[in-house]
Amino acid sequence: MKLLIKQRVFSWSDTYDIYDEQGNVRYFIKAEVFSLGHQIHVYDAKHNELAIIHEKLLTLLPAFEIEIGGRVVGRIQKKFTLFRPQYEVNYNGWRVEGDFLSWNYDVYSGCNSVIHISKELLHWGDTYTIDIANSVDELQGVLLVIAIDAANCDDGN
Repeated sequence: MKLLIKQRVFSWSDTYDIYDEQGNVRYFIKAEVFSLGHQIHVYDAKHNELAIIHEKLLTLLPAFEIEIGGRVVGRIQKKFTLFRPQYEVNYNGWRVEGDFLSWNYDVYSGCNSVIHISKELLHWGDTYTIDIANSVDELQGVLLVIAIDAANCDDGN
């Protein structure tokens, strides 16, 4: 299953629409404009809130927690590296490998790739493809990708 993440170009905050292969809106992502740290809300196509990704404050490097139903289910923290960004992922038992700056990376569960993320070129605004091996991992995969995007774009890096 493939999803397409498209950033809205003319928006006051980071806003994304996520489409399925048929072009139907699956998710809507909107960051709060006035908040301490990133506060990113994830909604379904009917604008029901599904999750929140929020930045942990007072950390040396960017760290984000993923909340579903008011319960923290995962954490992503940027590691200190000199050249290429790396992340410590405590989420679903997954690990992430690849090139985060060029948006070409994979998410693994054990030895199996569960998600592949790549950046689409020649689009107005940022556009990414998420290829998910199992539809059960769809929402969790979207949340991880958005959290990594927030950590990559964080002003403190």
